[in-house]
Amino acid sequence: MEISGIISAIIIGIIIGVLGRLVVPGRQHIGIVLTIVVGIVAALLGAAIASGLGVADTKGIDWIEWLIQIGLAAVGIAALDRSRARR
Repeated sequence: MEISGIISAIIIGIIIGVLGRLVVPGRQHIGIVLTIVVGIVAALLGAAIASGLGVADTKGIDWIEWLIQIGLAAVGIAALDRSRARR
């Protein structure tokens, strides 16, 4: 992966993390840095899953890939929030 790919993964991860946080109802007890980290991981995993399913390279906007990434971010944020709430 080139530096431009890493930078775009971080930017997309920020967007995915924020959207994932908006999808989870209620107040989350995690900081913005953890939200960004979850978003970056969700963006990378979602891209890999979409590639495996064969929906990563379509003409136009890859809506299915975005939905997979946002869903993964929402699950990650909810799981991290629950683990933080138990402490």
